[in-house]
Amino acid sequence: MGRVTLQTVADVVGVSRMTVSNAFSRPDQLSATLRERILAAAAELGYAGPDPTARALARRSTGAVGAVMTDSLGEAFRDPAAAAFFGALAEELAPTGLSVSLIPAAGVGGHLHARDLPIDAAVVYACAGDTEAVGWLARRRLPLVFVDQEPLAGSTGIVLDDVGGGRAAVEHLVGLGHRDIAVLTMNSGLTAPAWRADPSADNPTQVARKRTAGALAALADAGLTGRVLEVPDNRATDTAAGVELLLADPQRPTGVVCFSDLMGATLVRAAQQAGLTVPRDLSVVGFDDSFLAQTVRPALTTLRQDFDAKGRLAAQALIDALAHARGDGPEPAPTTVVVPVELVVRGSTGPAPA
Repeated sequence: MGRVTLQTVADVVGVSRMTVSNAFSRPDQLSATLRERILAAAAELGYAGPDPTARALARRSTGAVGAVMTDSLGEAFRDPAAAAFFGALAEELAPTGLSVSLIPAAGVGGHLHARDLPIDAAVVYACAGDTEAVGWLARRRLPLVFVDQEPLAGSTGIVLDDVGGGRAAVEHLVGLGHRDIAVLTMNSGLTAPAWRADPSADNPTQVARKRTAGALAALADAGLTGRVLEVPDNRATDTAAGVELLLADPQRPTGVVCFSDLMGATLVRAAQQAGLTVPRDLSVVGFDDSFLAQTVRPALTTLRQDFDAKGRLAAQALIDALAHARGDGPEPAPTTVVVPVELVVRGSTGPAPA
């Protein structure tokens, strides 16, 4: 037998080419019995299905969306919050048949995936400042959804109530009697950890800016002076260096509000290794309620974010934008959705030491 095609299968089963195509790509259009007959015939003939490239050209759609994470995709999946969000996004998109392609925020090895990758839309997750990838995606006029950062004009944004989370963390510690409270956060513009007098002025990371702003506002409302220690990134190595600087400070705070659970867990372990007791000597608040929050003892008090809600909202925004691009739905109104956070009190916080 010569080359087996869609028409070959159609002739064997006695149906149209479109019916065979639907058996592979639009199963909801056929009865289960007919689809099983078509797939069985295709398998016997050695036909694997319509060519994806030809199908994309015919539909003028790739059936894929991009996810711009960070400059290093490996670092993104070592970040518990980023990994949890991506998992939620992929799970929400799975029933639609859309596949997800990962895109680094900048070119790697001379290749720029954002310019060349065949995708129909993209979600941009927590990229600090303007990135090469976002610039190219915007020039391609693709629908974009921004998560944990300001959206471009005309695009949808999904953000946490980071200001409210920072405020709630400080208010919790103030309510326990703490008067010397520090903020441990990140600033990708730095090369080494440092105490900062004006922590938000040059911080390119929106999430860090807003969490810090909320914490400092709550400290000011309580009549307290805030101290902010910034590290270059939300990574174990950067955090460890910052924690060492914090614990070595002669005026060590009694309470610390951390940018993430990763920072909080690192601080708890380092404090215990230094002979301190958490929370008797030092109270620690994390952020995210990732799996790390309960891997330390005592478990972290933290601000819980709803990863499933973020994934669901981002996926639905992509689906709506793609429906409009196909002419199947109205143009989505550009908006920014704020997802609330919730304070979860565990064992890492307690009354301020006398």
